[in-house]
Amino acid sequence: MSDSTLIASLPAPPAPYVDATGIHAPVFDDYLSYLVNSLQLIYGADIYLENDSKDGQELGIFALVLSTQAAACVAAYNSFSPSGAQGTGLSTNVKINGMVRKAPTYSNVDVRIVGVTGTQIFDGIVSDGSNKWNLPALVTLPDNGEITVTATADELGNVMAEPNSITTIETPTAGWQTVSNPTLAAVGQPVESDAFLRRRQQVSTALPSVVILDGIIGGIASLPGVNRIRAYENDTSVTDSNGIPPHHIAMVIEGGDDTSIATTIATKKTPGAGTYGTTAITVMDAYGVPHTIRFFRPTYVMITAIVTIHNLVGYTTQVGQAIINAVIAAINGTRIGDDVLYTRLYVPAQLVGQYAKPLNLNDPGTFELISVKIARGAVTPVTADIDIAYTEAAMCDTSHITLTVV
Repeated sequence: MSDSTLIASLPAPPAPYVDATGIHAPVFDDYLSYLVNSLQLIYGADIYLENDSKDGQELGIFALVLSTQAAACVAAYNSFSPSGAQGTGLSTNVKINGMVRKAPTYSNVDVRIVGVTGTQIFDGIVSDGSNKWNLPALVTLPDNGEITVTATADELGNVMAEPNSITTIETPTAGWQTVSNPTLAAVGQPVESDAFLRRRQQVSTALPSVVILDGIIGGIASLPGVNRIRAYENDTSVTDSNGIPPHHIAMVIEGGDDTSIATTIATKKTPGAGTYGTTAITVMDAYGVPHTIRFFRPTYVMITAIVTIHNLVGYTTQVGQAIINAVIAAINGTRIGDDVLYTRLYVPAQLVGQYAKPLNLNDPGTFELISVKIARGAVTPVTADIDIAYTEAAMCDTSHITLTVV
């Protein structure tokens, strides 16, 4: 039998294909089975090709290469959709919606400066012992000897500061006596993750919506610096359970510029509809008439968490840090006003879908998850859900989560 006749007699090799339901691709076992069957047709069914043979191991290498290429085809196909694209591919896709991935932002916090009347502080820096915060270029103490200004973190990203933790003056100035922060810092954001960018892309499609509230949400979501949004509408004639007055909307918005947000709401809301919130911004309409637009900034609830695992063969500190990061991301990704459910944290804590197979972090033999406990504030975490008010946003950082290995 000639080589061409032999090849023609072999079954068609498995290959990726696309149909009405999407893309389908063979996996490692499909390719290995095909290679084994093909060699048996060539050399006879009695040829030994098990895993402990050199020929079997060679076929395993071939099957691995082929399955990896098939997986790349699937990834390439999925990258044409925002729901399946990742990284640079996702950044490219969302340009269709006129969007760009958000750059990292700085945390900021209000600090109370106390000192001698008339003291001028140039390029002042304060700290909480671990992170530095920059004051405005010039701060002048008024007649009462104290002023509250906004300080910006020296580093990009999620930089935390607990209330009354910023007490150190890094740039001593004659007449400047003390500094403190009465409130929690509003944390900045790292480079926008794929998950948040996908969610924002989905919301952005509501911009041309005929539903007014969806249009407002879409407009605000497209503003620079906006992270999380929660919208409430009381279209009844009585005050609702959240305290929102009748025929009012209440927007709770994390990040973004106050004036830009207020202008967007004023432009898109229906005439006569009231706005409710603690932040009040006056904007002018096309006829020069002033309108006061109100909305909320979220009140942050610090979540303390303890994740307990049993380490198995293959466990490393890299795996432990991955668990911590996954739980923090899940908590910080909770919608404004949504309760934090401890049971919802079990999936991210198990690193489901977090890493590619080569890292072996999804291998159940790496660790065993024992429990996830959480608490509101600095109290002992327990296995209980945390109630969140409609204007509150859950948050967590590495200083408020503990990984216990038993």
